[in-house]
Amino acid sequence: MSGFVEKPEPVEVPGLVHIHTGKVRDLYRNEAGDLVMVASDRMSAYDWVLPTEIPDKGRVLTQLSLWWFEQLIDLVPHHVLSTDLPAGAPADWAGRTLICRSLRMVPVECVARGYLTGSGLTEYKESRTVCGLTLPEGLMDGSELPAPIFTPATKAAVGDHDENVPYEEVARQVGAETAALLRRTTLDVYGRARDIARDRGIILADTKFEFGFDGEGLVIADEVLTPDSSRFWPADTWEPGRAQPSYDKQYVRDWLTSPASGWDRASEQPPPPLPQEIVDATRAKYLEAYERLTGLSWR
Repeated sequence: MSGFVEKPEPVEVPGLVHIHTGKVRDLYRNEAGDLVMVASDRMSAYDWVLPTEIPDKGRVLTQLSLWWFEQLIDLVPHHVLSTDLPAGAPADWAGRTLICRSLRMVPVECVARGYLTGSGLTEYKESRTVCGLTLPEGLMDGSELPAPIFTPATKAAVGDHDENVPYEEVARQVGAETAALLRRTTLDVYGRARDIARDRGIILADTKFEFGFDGEGLVIADEVLTPDSSRFWPADTWEPGRAQPSYDKQYVRDWLTSPASGWDRASEQPPPPLPQEIVDATRAKYLEAYERLTGLSWR
């Protein structure tokens, strides 16, 4: 069992219809038929949405995504129409709300990997492949791959794992032409972002994108290149053969699996609230990622 420890009630706003409560985002539809996405401060780990929030997290994800959308605009259009706060919305929605085009979403997580780690490393150890792609012998945790690879996954519901699938399965689901477009666009966007991050002393190990169609054109949606959707590593401490320090929920994961938490990940019991020092350290990492990537000061 997994999912929400405490599922929040949707906020009622005149003129908005609540559609979905996700791990981080709440989705609404306005009277014009546009999507209204609100990024909360919720934190997920090990398929649980935790009972403790990380202050400003939703705003960091939103503002960083907006910055990246502008860096990528010549490669692929994005879904954002406006950042204006809907009339009647609570003040806390400021800075974390996007009004977006409603798209025909592709039912695939488009993942690009430039380095070997995570679920890719697990598969590599078993078969020397990732999503059916054969890789060279001798790679370790954190090794840079000979070239970036497209390793798609199926989208999972809250509380479930995304499942890596071979490219051929994507082609079967969405058609060969769309699958080729997804792969090409994913790798193009990853390459641009990798180079931008590298110039700022950060390694973009891997990342996932969501795409949809607006008419016949492909559009990038949801969040992009944030600490929630990507693995960012400090370049100056990168050392293959071990787990890398990262700009994400590492502090949360480490504490949850430590004796200090008293939580058994294999049990069906929900994880406990996070202590304040873990909340503060995690928030600091998200802010550092934003500031290093954008060159802007947070507040």
